[in-house]
Amino acid sequence: MADSRGWMGDLLASVQAAPPVKSVAVLARILRERFSAVEVSFLITDLGGSAVVRLTGADEAFGTSEPEPLPLAGTVYERVIRSQQLWLDTGDHGGAFAGTGQAQVIAPVSDRGDAIGVLELTLSAPPDHETLKRISEAAHALAYVVIVNRRFTDLYEWGRRTKRLSLASEIQHQLLPESFTCDAGPFIVAGSLEPAADIGGDTFDYALNPRGLYLSLTDAMGHDVRAAQLATVVVGALRNARRAGLGIAAQADAANRAVAEHAVREHHAVLEESAQVHQALAEHGAQAMVTGQLLWVSFDTGEAIFINAGHVWPLRLRKGKVEEITPIVDLPFGISLQQRYHVQTLDLRPGDRLVLITDGMLEPHGDNRKLCELIERTAGRHPRDAVRMFTRAVLTATDHDPRDDATVLCLEWSGTAWSGRDAWSSDRG
Repeated sequence: MADSRGWMGDLLASVQAAPPVKSVAVLARILRERFSAVEVSFLITDLGGSAVVRLTGADEAFGTSEPEPLPLAGTVYERVIRSQQLWLDTGDHGGAFAGTGQAQVIAPVSDRGDAIGVLELTLSAPPDHETLKRISEAAHALAYVVIVNRRFTDLYEWGRRTKRLSLASEIQHQLLPESFTCDAGPFIVAGSLEPAADIGGDTFDYALNPRGLYLSLTDAMGHDVRAAQLATVVVGALRNARRAGLGIAAQADAANRAVAEHAVREHHAVLEESAQVHQALAEHGAQAMVTGQLLWVSFDTGEAIFINAGHVWPLRLRKGKVEEITPIVDLPFGISLQQRYHVQTLDLRPGDRLVLITDGMLEPHGDNRKLCELIERTAGRHPRDAVRMFTRAVLTATDHDPRDDATVLCLEWSGTAWSGRDAWSSDRG
């Protein structure tokens, strides 16, 4: 155990001493020496979760060529990412390693359910149990290496982009949470977004605080850069209010005001006085709007509250069956400064899966029947895999040319496993 801790400490210290763009290469070199490996590679998942890119050594190609995607479908990489289990091939059943004496090990590189990629090693001899344990530890350490160092270099983001992003896509992408999946005790949350060719302004977001979990899903009116700008305003307003410790009612009010004022300023001069904003809205009407849903779930009690601002109704999977939740629907953000948003309770029980969607998810069929069937069929899948299947189904149905963004955010609630004894004293809707 002491040797394990000492080795892992030396590994992380060596990576920390390397430039951020070289951190994966340094880690791979140390693993080659440690395990007498013939080859060590890190493959990072792309933004859509449908391919991986071999990033080891990619620092030399970074900025001079495009990343080379390897499709996941039907590969051992897909199996490892989906199962989050280590894969060992000693060649005993044929294949590329039969008769070579070598072995292949592929380990998931993940943190809190976020499937970052895989670590692949070709070893000169089949590994023992202790070696496999060390490789799994190294893969988990690699996840932290990527998470820490991607703040300082575009290398990892470059590897994830198997398709060139437009300016609107770039703006939209920066509004999304850094990790699309969070597996954390009483819940799993996972999101997926397939942008249309003309970006439709969809976003999703989530954040934990000591007492609960916040979720938001928004859909800004319009397309391309204008929609992305409007999405920036609403996401910025929601995060600003949330980070100030405000509940979802105040967050909704902040988003409503921000969108309304943005609309006025976009078409008129910058207005600083509240009375001027009211007058301009009365005279000219809303020039922009954003639909959305905000949700807060208590870790202490499991109580869930939400607000629907002109948005598509959520879907809830319970005991294998999907039902549509039909809340009070308030006006979208930006329509009226007089709007007061209704904070509604949501019946959320352990084992439930709540699915929030934008209207782009309904585009191929005009209703939610096909989606409901897919939600039921994927009940046994990890939410990370399920949401990607939902958006891919839209791509397939639209021949990979959706007219609107298709976005989904899935919450799987397993109970109130966390104590709120050390929580903030006031954080309610």
